[in-house]
Formats: sequence, structure tokens, C-alpha cells
Amino acid sequence: MIGFGPHLMVDGYNANYEKLASVEAVTEFLETTVSEIGMTKIMPPYVFKYDGGDKPEDWGVSGFVIIAESHISIHTFPEKRYFSIDIFSCKDFDIDKAIKLIKEYFETEDLEIRTTDRGTEFPRDISIATSITNAQRNRLT
Repeated sequence: MIGFGPHLMVDGYNANYEKLASVEAVTEFLETTVSEIGMTKIMPPYVFKYDGGDKPEDWGVSGFVIIAESHISIHTFPEKRYFSIDIFSCKDFDIDKAIKLIKEYFETEDLEIRTTDRGTEFPRDISIATSITNAQRNRLT
């Protein structure tokens, strides 16, 4: 198999204000999502509230959890009832289940969903890497 893994990107609209505004709720989301989609947490979630800087209406909560397989991140904008979530993994995971968890947790059906495969030329197996390298070298000679 070649390729690093799937990357799920979700933009959510009209989400639950209280959950978007809560460091505790975002922490809980990160904690539960890791185990629900079969990943391995290697550090506790890092979650903090941002004051919005020059645009106070852009305050929100951001969080990140490093998993053995890569990471899950979230940024919320409660005043706009918006969030963005990225789940990137070097192993396959149930994308539909992840989307369902996001919808249920943030209480919205209004999602913009994108997926992509990252590192499509990343060789997972050294024997595959060797055969690819040898094939490319043979083409050059």
C-alpha cells in the first residue's frame, strides 16, 4: 500500500453555542473522538480560549490532540456558530462515523465536508519503496 493516509476536513455551521464556547466541551470532544474512531492518544488534548485579538467577535476555543496516527484539531467561533475540524491519520478510519460524531456532538447537520488522501506517494513498506526506486532508476538509464 502506498499513501500516508486520509485527511477529513469539516466546517460546521449553526452549531451549539455553549459547546463551541466551552474549553471543557472541546476537550471532551477531542478525548472521546480519539477513542471512538479507534485512534491512540499519545498526549492529553491541548485546548485554550482565544480572545479574538483585533476582532473580538472572532473569539473562540482551539484544541489539538496528537495521536499516534497523526492529529485531530478544532477551532471554534461561537459568535458565528462555526467550527473547523481536521482529522488526519496514517491509518484508515471510519470517516462516516467521525462525521456522525461531529454532527451529534455539536448539534448541527449543516456541514461542509472534504476528504483527501495525504502523501499519495508515501511508501508504507520498504520493499515497495525499493521497487518504486528501482523502477524509477531503470527508466532513467
